[in-house]
Amino acid sequence: MTADTIFQMTGSTVRFGAGATREVGYDFAELGAKRVMVLIDPAVVDLYPGQAAVESLRSSGVDFGVFDQVRCEPTDTSFKQAIEFATDGGFDAFLAVGGGSTIDTAKAANLYSTWPAEFTEYVNPTLGKGTTPPGPLKPLIAVPTTAGTGSETTAVAVFDFEEERVKTGIANRYLRPMLGILDPEATRTLPKQVAASAGLDVLSHALESFTARHFLTREKPERPSLRSAYQGSNPISDVWALESLRLLAEYLPRVFADSSDDEARGRMLLAASYAGIGFGNAGVHLPHAMAYPVAGQVESYLPPGYDADHAMVPHGTSVIVHTPAVCRFTAPSAPERHLQAAAALGADISGASPDDAGEILAGRVLHFMREMEQPMGISEFGYTAADVPRLVDGTLVQARLLKLSPIATGPDELAELFRNSLSL
Repeated sequence: MTADTIFQMTGSTVRFGAGATREVGYDFAELGAKRVMVLIDPAVVDLYPGQAAVESLRSSGVDFGVFDQVRCEPTDTSFKQAIEFATDGGFDAFLAVGGGSTIDTAKAANLYSTWPAEFTEYVNPTLGKGTTPPGPLKPLIAVPTTAGTGSETTAVAVFDFEEERVKTGIANRYLRPMLGILDPEATRTLPKQVAASAGLDVLSHALESFTARHFLTREKPERPSLRSAYQGSNPISDVWALESLRLLAEYLPRVFADSSDDEARGRMLLAASYAGIGFGNAGVHLPHAMAYPVAGQVESYLPPGYDADHAMVPHGTSVIVHTPAVCRFTAPSAPERHLQAAAALGADISGASPDDAGEILAGRVLHFMREMEQPMGISEFGYTAADVPRLVDGTLVQARLLKLSPIATGPDELAELFRNSLSL
């Protein structure tokens, strides 16, 4: 293997401020967009985010069509519905108003309507071919209504692959929105349990990108355009990840306690985008890889505070339940970095030895899980030790994420991690 010596930093433009959603019409008008596909989370169609976005388009004289059938935790089927709407609609630009599910659906609709292909063509290996599209997509502007996924800054779209009963994704540099609108007013009505799970997704993104395999240990691509969007930890992503952890430690508890705390909601939107910029270039690893089969195979769990007609584990929750076990496992790879992350999350690391790193960081993650009233282990979703083999199998297909683990991980290591995640 020839090691790579290069990393490439790519990011979306972001605009921050109360009321910024009302400006999107101007953006599309200045782009010369003739017809915009507007994908709106059905939960916010009649609330400020949906109404402000649509009124802005109308007042700017921009023609549009609304798709409001986005599924919370989207599937390949729901992606295909949006793709069909986009293909038939004659759109030359896209606007996503919603959480990560909505923004990721918009990315898929944009990709497949711009460069049509059989669905698995662009899906990540091993479930798909992972083909890079021939060229850029149409303009996409994203207005997040949750402070979590950071999807407005990333080149990834995640979905449940129903036939395989596992989450996977589509990742290539062309998916990244051209503009993310960070409007604190758009998160005002977010239920506290949704804010909690989304916020812990921010923690996971930042922590995993900071502790991922270093970019200098990655294989060099044949040409620059083939360099993965997930390149491993690097000096620039580190800056964004650590600042995201610091913001989260201060402001997520405030958002959970009081949704009217405008400052805290704004800072959490920034934390989500910071983490998105960090992991959008560095990547995530074991907690996300393990979360995908847990979320994809759940039978009956429905979390409090979520309005859904199907069993589901919210993405941030499905990830954070694996994070303590993973912290203990990966700490020997880079104890100083694990301690640095713990300190950013508010831990006192004075006098800590390298051998303490994993336990200190795991303890800090558990602190926020308890404060956010999260399930304390995957047994609360209905899983038992008997389910571990199939969860391991569902994780092994996440090759893109497993490669980023700072410690080589195979079936035996994953089985032990899942057993340690049953009850925290």
